[in-house]
Amino acid sequence: MKKIEAIIRASKFDEVKEALDVAGIQFFSYWDVTGVGNDATKVVNTGRGKVSTSLIPRMLLTIVVRDKNLQLTIDAILSSAKTGTTGDGKIFVSDLMESYRIRTAESGNESLYDKELED
Repeated sequence: MKKIEAIIRASKFDEVKEALDVAGIQFFSYWDVTGVGNDATKVVNTGRGKVSTSLIPRMLLTIVVRDKNLQLTIDAILSSAKTGTTGDGKIFVSDLMESYRIRTAESGNESLYDKELED
């Protein structure tokens, strides 16, 4: 199992959510976040005015997937969150040792999705 944490532009959230749904990833958590990046003082001309890239609203998505769904999930985020400009975000992947479904005490891959939805 892998844990994916993606920091994306808030304006791209609906597109990312739709891309994840198409990829079969329907369960994730998200939060509104603020952070400071490498270009904290950089100002970008958007065509409608100048904006500091550190002030663009962000979302943090946390997604736990089976190993077999890792690349599919990453590709969905990359293709839907990209604008091609500074501040598009980051994706972090880490190993997850274990997970448990509290209701049934199932563990591992079985705890992530309903059995009816499994391949």
